[in-house]
Amino acid sequence: MSRHMDNDHTVAALSALAQPTRLEVFRQLVKNEPEGLSAGEIARRLAVPHNTMSAHLGILERAGLVSSERQGRSIIYRAGLNQLRIVVVYLLKDCCGGKPEFCAPIIEDLANNCSTGEACCA
Repeated sequence: MSRHMDNDHTVAALSALAQPTRLEVFRQLVKNEPEGLSAGEIARRLAVPHNTMSAHLGILERAGLVSSERQGRSIIYRAGLNQLRIVVVYLLKDCCGGKPEFCAPIIEDLANNCSTGEACCA
């Protein structure tokens, strides 16, 4: 993938998350991996009207941060953890001029969250 495409995908993902409801939707989906949540359940949890939730989910899905799958009469949404990984790696790949030890605290924080049972992107 070209650098320009990395920029485009990163900007799209960050733009999608740069809105409070969409950020909380994504966080809810991360917390509920790998099962996912229906659009109705997300709307209920966040007290957002269903039509508004559909618009938010569409923006997140176009940015690659959410995927959907029909299960019977429901559509189940899941966090696009691979896209999130791509964005984070892109942001940190040139970490501190070739001194990755400066990024180590970020990696440690993620690992600690996973080991303590907090939301994890494993």
